[in-house]
Amino acid sequence: MNREQALELLHEFTKTESLRRHAYAVEAAMRAYAGKYGEDEELWGCVGLIHDFDYEMYPDQHPTKGSEILAERGIAEDIRTAIMGHAEYTGIPRETLMAKTLYAVDELCGFITAVTLVRPTKSVGEVKVKSVKKKLKDKRFAAKVSREEIRRGPEELGVEFDEHVAFVVQALVPVAKNIGLNP
Repeated sequence: MNREQALELLHEFTKTESLRRHAYAVEAAMRAYAGKYGEDEELWGCVGLIHDFDYEMYPDQHPTKGSEILAERGIAEDIRTAIMGHAEYTGIPRETLMAKTLYAVDELCGFITAVTLVRPTKSVGEVKVKSVKKKLKDKRFAAKVSREEIRRGPEELGVEFDEHVAFVVQALVPVAKNIGLNP
């Protein structure tokens, strides 16, 4: 799968701009981590792009339905397993670095976006780790975002929390316009 194919799949199943923007954010974070770890940036980016592609059409069957669709389209098992593992409730263990990274960046990308959107400048490059940590303590802010997954992700990845947040913030700066933010 290449980026063009992943985008086609995302756009086929996902019509809302907000969910597409989330996919672009997760793609950017996955590409950045792939570069850091010497992994395949194209592959990891594609996984980020399509991790939620089925959510809009099949919210009660996500990501299981997506995995079935991907299998029908000949997508490799390691990709499907990583995507299945990003949803806690599937019970699929995150055993690969790619799977652990997807889990670690998914909820955090959404949360960083929310933190950025309440800033007067809406500039993701200005978001500080301490601001993210402060907002995490406010249970009413972005209430649907799992704080537990945001905390567990870097632990599973073996990355210090503050370092992880700063890394993901910086990964989002180059794609800020594509995800509805300012750089």
